[in-house]
Amino acid sequence: MIRNRKIWCAASALALSVALPVMPVHAAPATASTKAVYKDAGAPIEARVDDLLARMTLDEKIAQITTVWLDKVKIFDAQLQLDPAKLAAQYPNGLGHFTRPSDAKGAVSPRVAPGRNPRQTVALVNALQKWATTQTRLGIPILFHEEGLHGYAAVGATSFPQSIAMASSFDTAMLRDVNSVIAREIRVRGVPMVLSPVVDIARDPRWGRIEETYGEDPYLVGEMGVAAVEGLQGVGRSRDLRPGKVFATLKHLTGHGQPESGTNVGPAPVSERELRENFFPPFEQVVKRTGIEAVMASYNEIDGVPSHANRWLLDNVLREEWGFKGAVVSDYSAVDQLMSIHHIAANLEEAAMRALDAGVDADLPDGLSYATLGKLVREGKVNEAKVDLATRRMLELKFRAGLFEQPYADAAASEKITNNADARALALKSAQRSIILLKNDGMLPLKPEGTIAVIGPSAAVARLGGYYGQPPHTVSILGGIRAKVGGKANIVFAQGVKITENDDWWEDSVTKSDPAENRKLIAQAVEAARGVDRIVLTLGDTEQSSREGWADNHLGDRPSLDLVGEQQELFDALKALGKPITVVLINGRPASTVTISEQANAILEGWYLGEQGGNAVADVLFGDVNPGGKLPVTVPRSVGQLPLFYNAKPSARRGYLFDTTDPLYPFGFGLSYTRFDLSPPRLAATTIGTGGKTTVSIDVRNSGAREGDEVVQLYIRDKVSSVTRPIKELKGFQRITLKPGESRTVTFTISPQSLWMWNDHMERVVEPGEFEIMTGNSSVALQSATLTVKP
Repeated sequence: MIRNRKIWCAASALALSVALPVMPVHAAPATASTKAVYKDAGAPIEARVDDLLARMTLDEKIAQITTVWLDKVKIFDAQLQLDPAKLAAQYPNGLGHFTRPSDAKGAVSPRVAPGRNPRQTVALVNALQKWATTQTRLGIPILFHEEGLHGYAAVGATSFPQSIAMASSFDTAMLRDVNSVIAREIRVRGVPMVLSPVVDIARDPRWGRIEETYGEDPYLVGEMGVAAVEGLQGVGRSRDLRPGKVFATLKHLTGHGQPESGTNVGPAPVSERELRENFFPPFEQVVKRTGIEAVMASYNEIDGVPSHANRWLLDNVLREEWGFKGAVVSDYSAVDQLMSIHHIAANLEEAAMRALDAGVDADLPDGLSYATLGKLVREGKVNEAKVDLATRRMLELKFRAGLFEQPYADAAASEKITNNADARALALKSAQRSIILLKNDGMLPLKPEGTIAVIGPSAAVARLGGYYGQPPHTVSILGGIRAKVGGKANIVFAQGVKITENDDWWEDSVTKSDPAENRKLIAQAVEAARGVDRIVLTLGDTEQSSREGWADNHLGDRPSLDLVGEQQELFDALKALGKPITVVLINGRPASTVTISEQANAILEGWYLGEQGGNAVADVLFGDVNPGGKLPVTVPRSVGQLPLFYNAKPSARRGYLFDTTDPLYPFGFGLSYTRFDLSPPRLAATTIGTGGKTTVSIDVRNSGAREGDEVVQLYIRDKVSSVTRPIKELKGFQRITLKPGESRTVTFTISPQSLWMWNDHMERVVEPGEFEIMTGNSSVALQSATLTVKP
């Protein structure tokens, strides 16, 4: 722990000067006779980087590890078009990195300043690249990045289900396909990098960013993370960027998903053991199984050290233990926050020193802290070799992306590829496969007849979730139902309540809707539903009531998991009519809907389902699609049960007075319109050595009358261990489709990786003993067998 800032600064400067060779502040200028190896496409990338670095001045290097976002307006004219004179004056040493060229002028809501369409984005990218490659001294192209969490966050791009919904599909192949489309739509605009995927472990549903994650389980998150990166970059470990692909950015390393008090950027109260057992595995899996080239550090601190100043995390673990070779980039303004939030730096200069020393290579999105590095090098406080190392890593990305050979994009192709028919079809399929059936007393599927009331704050609007784009077409649940059965059934609509006065994710202030006005809307909904046969009621969140809280004036976390506002009152009033009610949850975080779970006839969990969400919900409601999703998180009965996750330690969950420790819905849970029978697990070998393998097989039969999907899940427990272990851990899953009467055998391999643990010496080992091998279709509906592991 650093107890004296001034002592640290002096010691750090001394350590840097001793550990690294002294470099000149300005590299010698290249002579006319010097061969420009960096311009030779046939030369090895390492040699090209060496050659280019040797030609660069200090200020040119720093330009490569800083970025521009909010200041982009300084290089535009009044019509937000690029002004070459302003550009040259603003960036005399070149421009290394450019944030989100598709937006209009930085961190502004697209409702206030609509972003650039595909052709306009390409025009800006090409103009910037032409300037960079022809008008700057060395002709270094610019690296652009965009957001693409569940679709390219730009005008005209396809919007897919939010990450937590995609995780509910338990379908890695589909997630790979989705991210392949995202990559294609981004790359065709000339952008080779995306800040996605998120592989944080979500351990606190109060946290507004839980919707951005793949859930609470390390294995599930890791498999989804690998699939996402394979979609974005391509399958395999090649580090060179392929056509139609983008560099993925793995984020946020680490502990971000279990913040103190559930509030964004709060400290992560986790030990090294907790990191290695739960938070590290998804990152490690992606690094070791893919060609990931960028990792983003997390805002939070661990054991008093913010991630952006944590050399142990970024160098020792990420680079040395896991073998990561790419670049580490900062989260937005996180280097500055070493000063403004964490208070481990007195100013931006000290913040830059801490981050650079820890291994952060680029300062996103505006480079305010790293802009001070030139002064620090000239004053002898930072060794230029550190700047060289960061610059090298960022330049390597540009060479691997092929930007020195082809920095330009094709405007016509960008319009043809973006949100094409294939992308829209995949948006529908992914939404269909993400929906979870939580309850059904026989109400579903609905018959397309009589009068159906479609009610609720998310009935007539397509909610996309945080980091949404601006797709050209969206389908609400009301629109989807009308399109499917409007000619057969009479559809009536009422809003019922509003949740927040606004639903703009970008808007800082959030105002809950007026209770008095909501009660008027409830009365109108009751009247509209009085004569109907069935009610479809949408409840949940808006993009404001659950979101990333990125500043004190832009909050997104909540201390309650209850439905916001008068939504419960709306349900109660409609229930009093005695009509059958199907609830569709459209939300960003798990909702503690105990009464609704008891009283509704059927419940669907949709999360945010993307641009085709309304059609997907209608397909499920009326039986054209059999829901097969499973919960990627545990749903608590109340916030008082937190923290609540399925892979707890044996001493947890002893019990409460006057209530239960059982969740409202367990991890891995989800129903179907058909019935599946699963056999007990069969081990190919019941005894293996610590380095051995075996397989476990389960027979699955569809004994119902409909075709449907089941997700077969494998859990393992170490019965007796040298340190405490979870009561169960997911170690495999497979989603299968079976016709009525069809059977299939599902087989999982159990390897040392399935059994290993961190012992009391923090060594990863497989300990001899008995392991309970559990299989089933949720984390609670399990059958077991015993595997013996011998020394």
